Amino acid sequence: MKLLLLLAMTFSLPLLSAATNQTRDGFWLDLVEGEEATDDAVLADLASAGVIYLGETHTIARHHAIQLHVLESLASRGLPLALCLEQLEVRDQPAVDRYNHREIDYDTLVKDIGWAKKWTNYAAYRPLCEFAREHGIPLRALNAPSEVIRAISRGGGLAKLSADQRAMVPTEIVTDDPAYEHMMNLQLAVHMAMDPAKLRSVFEAQVARDETMAAAIVAARRVTTAPDKLRTAVVIVGAGHLRHGLGTADRVRRRDPGIVERIVLMTESGQLELTAAEKAASREITITHAQLREVGRPPGDYLHVLPVANAPKAK
Repeated sequence: MKLLLLLAMTFSLPLLSAATNQTRDGFWLDLVEGEEATDDAVLADLASAGVIYLGETHTIARHHAIQLHVLESLASRGLPLALCLEQLEVRDQPAVDRYNHREIDYDTLVKDIGWAKKWTNYAAYRPLCEFAREHGIPLRALNAPSEVIRAISRGGGLAKLSADQRAMVPTEIVTDDPAYEHMMNLQLAVHMAMDPAKLRSVFEAQVARDETMAAAIVAARRVTTAPDKLRTAVVIVGAGHLRHGLGTADRVRRRDPGIVERIVLMTESGQLELTAAEKAASREITITHAQLREVGRPPGDYLHVLPVANAPKAK
């Protein structure tokens, strides 16, 4: 598997159709059974889960189109849903609630939380947010404050946080996770300037983010619904936070033992492009099959595949 630094690009959207057995510009693979699956079968199975992770490469528009397709299909089944976004910070939830309650519009939400400064391609998530509000699906913020994550990764880890900073992430943060740390270290080699001495701090920052998102996902399932009916959490998150059931997914399971989860991944299919400057800051690396097999579990439940030959070119 070859990786390059992921940075923002805009791509043309493929058309998706719930009326057919396949998305028009791709197909599904069941990664557990090792077989192709129909769109109907995948959606029916996703509807049985308590949490559905839709792992993305943040800047590929096709991924957001597939996410919207899944959200629309689940909503059409009458499921009580919560739409959970990594791209929003938990401290922004009061403003997000004003958006949920139709007190402000999307553009005002963006302005009020300074979203453009926190997440460059925030506009890519507008269709998801607008659909959720239109259909009474609570939008929930997941992420830890960006300055706290930076302080962990650049300042020597969790132990070096100030008391105020430490209070902004969950009390329980489990960093003893050899499989996840090994996978993270393999992936971080993509950064040309990565200092090996800082790998542990960067890993602790990733875990702090995962723990914050996990706590928010568990809470989101209990938002404004009947006491005996939990919401299905549809989680929009970078794939690196959940491949092989590690990261955020693992920490949700620790908080909610027995939860039924489904992990959905999507191929990049050559749609990620980097500028000359971005390429200069990164390097191509190879993670071998042998290294991936060390994890001992599949990368997810379903993979949406777009053959490279069919992939629309970047604008």
